Amino acid sequence: MKHFDIAAIGELNVDIILNRIESEPEIGKEKFAKDMNVTLGSSTAIFAANASALGSKVCFVGMVGKDSFGNLVRTSLEAKGVDTTYLIEGETPTGATICMNYGEDRANLTYQGAMDVMGFADIDKKVFDEVSHIHLSSLFMQSALLRDIDKVLDLAKEKGITVSLDTQWDPMETWALDFRKVLPKITIFMPNEKELMALTGTEDLESAISAVMPYLGNAMVVKCGSKGSLLVRKDGSMKLLPAFLNEDVVDAIGAGDSFNSGFITAFVKGLSLEECQETGNLTGAVNTTASGGTGAFTSIEDVRNICRNKFGKEIKI
Repeated sequence: MKHFDIAAIGELNVDIILNRIESEPEIGKEKFAKDMNVTLGSSTAIFAANASALGSKVCFVGMVGKDSFGNLVRTSLEAKGVDTTYLIEGETPTGATICMNYGEDRANLTYQGAMDVMGFADIDKKVFDEVSHIHLSSLFMQSALLRDIDKVLDLAKEKGITVSLDTQWDPMETWALDFRKVLPKITIFMPNEKELMALTGTEDLESAISAVMPYLGNAMVVKCGSKGSLLVRKDGSMKLLPAFLNEDVVDAIGAGDSFNSGFITAFVKGLSLEECQETGNLTGAVNTTASGGTGAFTSIEDVRNICRNKFGKEIKI
């Protein structure tokens, strides 16, 4: 028996969220925001927090600085039930994203900090003996981890650990990941449709799927927003599952990460891939019923009630 169901390996940062901004910033001029919130950021952290709320035993492998932001990250993860034993404190400051909201639009500015420093050598290898599954995310935000991805995947294979990967978007749009080399080592590949097309350099989803099909380790699930998700097996079979639509969306921040948390929680519990897909669609929809990426995931009981009362479905985890 492993101590943890899932190790989330990925980026950590704080989000400094500015609202009610009088106008866009201008060089040499001071502007005011009327509201500010400082909170735990990062896609991988949203995944870990929500997987924990859904009943998985989750630990986090990531790097923060020896600073107040690093303390905020640690305490925020622990408050969500995520184990921080394998959190690394480095000399580089904790990453931070300034989120400037202008009505329905926003502009983000990120300092990568410690998240860009953590590589394979920094990770305590004992974690590979304590987990059943590893979830990797946001590789293009973490140049050292991207450089060392083969070392992580090879050790996971040696230890019999299943792996899921959501690369997320590449801010530099260079897409410097050899999917032909990496995907055979991935159990569940979890891109959205735009990311998949960008990674493969194709113009449509069908061509993108054809490009990766020969290299799938087991299966891929493509997140298609309001259209739902597409499950693609290594044998070429596919299943499109429509989304569970929320007519009163609060916001969709972290919906993809919430999909991942549901899918992988179901996967580590031994559900079929089709049941994992349905669970992911449900948790992605649940995400939209409250603000922020983790707002709706207060407990598994509350998630079950939302699924039952809002979407007319029983979640199977």
